[in-house]
Amino acid sequence: MKISARNQLKGTVSAVSEGAVNGIVTIDLGSTQIKADITMEAIKDLGLKEGMDAVAIVKASNVMFATDTERVAGISARNQIAGIVASVKKGAVNGHVTIETADGARIMGSITNEAIDELGLAEGGKALAIVKATDVIVGVE
Repeated sequence: MKISARNQLKGTVSAVSEGAVNGIVTIDLGSTQIKADITMEAIKDLGLKEGMDAVAIVKASNVMFATDTERVAGISARNQIAGIVASVKKGAVNGHVTIETADGARIMGSITNEAIDELGLAEGGKALAIVKATDVIVGVE
């Protein structure tokens, strides 16, 4: 199946924390992890267990950025992934910013040109991709 979400990050499930309705699935991407807050029904339907391969899927419009590689304090987003800005492509109003982690994983976000300019996002600069755990979809083969 092909999907329109630009971010499809392959990794290994390193933890499944079960709750009454939702659970948190942690996917190890190498140098970093991404957490997904999904229903217990989905966890069971997908058969998610530690050690299995999984894909974290995130739409580019759900990615936010900060201009550093240190975690931003005071926000509720669980996923703060550090990297180097690999590319910045501006459009008429919005642009696409892609960061690359130490392991080579690439995460693209779609933000306004104004935000790109205000943050000073440029190729080679440090940045954090920030994604809420509820914006992460988990896929398995």
